[in-house]
Amino acid sequence: MTIETQAPAREKTRVFITGSCEGLADLSDALGRHGEVELVGTSDQVREGAGALTGGHLQAVLHATRSSALPVEEIAAIREYTQAPIVLLASGESSALLEEALDADIADVLLLPQLTENVVFAIRKASHTGRRGKDGRPRGGGRVITVFSPKGGTGKTVTATNLATSFAKHAGKRTLLLDLDLQFGDAAIMLGIEPEKTIQDLVTAPGELDPEKLAGYITRHSSGLDVLPAPIRPEDAELVTEAKLARLMEVAKESYDLIVVDTSPFFHGPMLATLDQTDDLLLVCGLDVPTIKNVRLSLQTLQLLSFPPERVRVVLNRANSNVGMKKGEVEAALEAKIRFEVPSDRAVPLAVNRSNPAVLSDPKSDFGRALREMAKTLLPAQAAANGSRRRFLGRNGS
Repeated sequence: MTIETQAPAREKTRVFITGSCEGLADLSDALGRHGEVELVGTSDQVREGAGALTGGHLQAVLHATRSSALPVEEIAAIREYTQAPIVLLASGESSALLEEALDADIADVLLLPQLTENVVFAIRKASHTGRRGKDGRPRGGGRVITVFSPKGGTGKTVTATNLATSFAKHAGKRTLLLDLDLQFGDAAIMLGIEPEKTIQDLVTAPGELDPEKLAGYITRHSSGLDVLPAPIRPEDAELVTEAKLARLMEVAKESYDLIVVDTSPFFHGPMLATLDQTDDLLLVCGLDVPTIKNVRLSLQTLQLLSFPPERVRVVLNRANSNVGMKKGEVEAALEAKIRFEVPSDRAVPLAVNRSNPAVLSDPKSDFGRALREMAKTLLPAQAAANGSRRRFLGRNGS
């Protein structure tokens, strides 16, 4: 038997198109054939599409306009039927429209003609933005800390498991560790737990997901940490769709002070859904050229996604390794500051092989001290971040 190891196929984004402008017909045809978009329908007038716009099933609405100003009445008409994010389409130059849209309830503005992939990119960004509240904040009170690295073997899962354990054990916070390395997640093994249920069991169970249901699928670690492990079989990863993950994150934030997310090493649907809920993104880097190159590309991708740079914190793992490269050189290559340094420590492989986090098995080790300090640094930022968070969206689709 052969098991595919590539990222699961993206869930199609449900879109409806209203209005008209030059170039819209060609774009509609292209979107109708695109593998990542489900074009529900089109209508020249908003009210003609009332039946398709209602029901809460749409993830984005494209509204085309020939006006050089914001079509306020047409937007209001769309809002009578749906709260799905709106992407405005216009032909030619329209700087006034761009400026007005930034202050209105508009996810994005695209000036046609555009490459189809640019429009699809904007649609996906808008659909994730729509999962946030009107003030641009993720719904719920819990804080989400996502640990990501674009390359395997950098210590991403070690960082996530030890950080989450420290929050639960040393800070006394209600903490959930969510393993979203959906095909090959190792969080449960590193914690020495044998879960009876995984995230796949939760999202495929019948009925509405709520805090009580979530509580029935987590596994409790001896530190007090709750864990929702990755699926046991790699082929089950595709069952964890973006829509189900978005709902899971909303429910988790109602139940926990902190949600630490361990991720897979690539940008795909679940990762994009997670980013939209993320308060702090820990980007783990190592002292080797391939990893630095991939981390730099990740920073550029985050910029294209309009992810707020103040939420990104670069973590230099094995920072004291004598490999002919220094912290300053890494910062120069990344064009970003390193926020946390984690030392290479023999306590880490020993802890991994014993399935017991180093912050518990050897708390006085250099690694244990560094992770506890990282946890302390992340906690006080909560109030400030809640007050200053801004919307996660881009101004254009290019």
